[in-house]
Amino acid sequence: MKAYLVGFEPIISINAKILILGSMPSTASINLQQYYGHPRNAFWPIMNALLNSNTDQSYSSRKNLLNSNHIALWDVLKHCQRTGSLDANINLTSAKTNDFISLFSKNPSIMQVFFNGKLAEKLYKKHILPSLDNQYTYLKYYYLPSTSPAYASLKLEQKIEAWKAINQSMIK
Repeated sequence: MKAYLVGFEPIISINAKILILGSMPSTASINLQQYYGHPRNAFWPIMNALLNSNTDQSYSSRKNLLNSNHIALWDVLKHCQRTGSLDANINLTSAKTNDFISLFSKNPSIMQVFFNGKLAEKLYKKHILPSLDNQYTYLKYYYLPSTSPAYASLKLEQKIEAWKAINQSMIK
């Protein structure tokens, strides 16, 4: 039986410039009520590497790290049904997306959106992008390889290298 899952509120500060989007939190993340809570998910180790931070932090410190670096975090889906944690098991007919028009209108400093994995990018481009007004054409979009432990074709070092695109965007 597919579980009915509800995602999290965004991690966002008033001056966020970058938005990183996943698809939907994993079962481990939902149980912990933390983005990227699975111990083998590479997200937090990648953020630590990119932002020159301590690798052993509390969740509150991790959120502060993102906020202090003007990085927001959210998921494309607000809720859905899914068996287990794999994106491939999301019942797309049950999926409802988050309200991005509201997010972008309240946070006009967001200029770049990075997708954590293919499904996040696919869902956003199919369900969100067509609904955005012309006032959001300034947004720039980038795909990044998934940090999920299920995406094992890249080693952590290779994922970090790909995710350095975030650092490059901060320089611009």
